[in-house]
Amino acid sequence: MRIALLHTHDAAESPTDPVLGQLSDSLNRLGHQVEPVEVDKRVEPLVNALGRVDADLVFNIAESFRGKSALESNVAALLNLMGLRYTGSSPSGLMLAGDKILAKKVLTFHGIRTPRFATSYRGALDWVEDLQFPVIVKPPQEDASVGLTSGSVVRDLKQLLERMDALQSEFESPILVEEFVEGREFYVGVLGNANARALPVIELDFSKFPADRPRMASWEAKWGDDEGGGAEFEGTASIFPENLPEDLIERLDKAALDAFGALRLRDYARIDFRVNEAGEVFVIEVNPNCYLERDSEFARAAARGGLGYDALIERILELAAGRYAR
Repeated sequence: MRIALLHTHDAAESPTDPVLGQLSDSLNRLGHQVEPVEVDKRVEPLVNALGRVDADLVFNIAESFRGKSALESNVAALLNLMGLRYTGSSPSGLMLAGDKILAKKVLTFHGIRTPRFATSYRGALDWVEDLQFPVIVKPPQEDASVGLTSGSVVRDLKQLLERMDALQSEFESPILVEEFVEGREFYVGVLGNANARALPVIELDFSKFPADRPRMASWEAKWGDDEGGGAEFEGTASIFPENLPEDLIERLDKAALDAFGALRLRDYARIDFRVNEAGEVFVIEVNPNCYLERDSEFARAAARGGLGYDALIERILELAAGRYAR
């Protein structure tokens, strides 16, 4: 099969992000012909590049346009307009899941539990529930923990107003305020479409996290500080939890599959959860077209479930190809 590997600029040049090379190597090992296509910062060069592609399928790992995560769905929309077949979620799925505010409203409508929240933009309130401190303040259309630091968790009104003002100045977008769920953090991958299945549960282990900081997957916890290290980065590890109650696993799996369906996602995604001391499960984020690096939580969970990296990539291709074969 001829595959166009559609990626953003950062995936090609970041020395710390090997996903583009890993995917290309995997597709080559599987016997496919691979042509990388970079999402340009302008529309016309991207249209021209895609117009020259002679591919059976586009493997879409583009996460932004012009550096803006909120425009990710527009890349898939362009593929639709050009009549190109591609992996992963549609524009509607990417838009619904990519906007945390919209996602929470849809999940709430479907009875899928998510932390209580409020949204505000330039002083105007869009949605307000009866919240209790501590709360976490987020930019709703950023991914990869952009805009999240230990200071994102606030415990009084003064801190809340200061944090909201800082984020609105930085991102010029609405602000999401939601109750901070103290407890454990879990990730559940979903693979498939009509018969989607949940992958083995992964936990973000905070046992070595700095005691004076809220236990959360901040930017530093995920990616490290400017030098690639940092106390939060060194203090977290993604693990397969031992002795997790079967009932909890079943509830996590069901909530992941329900969220996947409610947000109209396709092929693959990762759903993030917090579970409090009472065992209550909350969806905190849904990641369509999630990160596919070999050591990512999603790929590791797939391997744990019997799909090695190459088999996982081939399965994603099969799911997309099957959709267009109907």
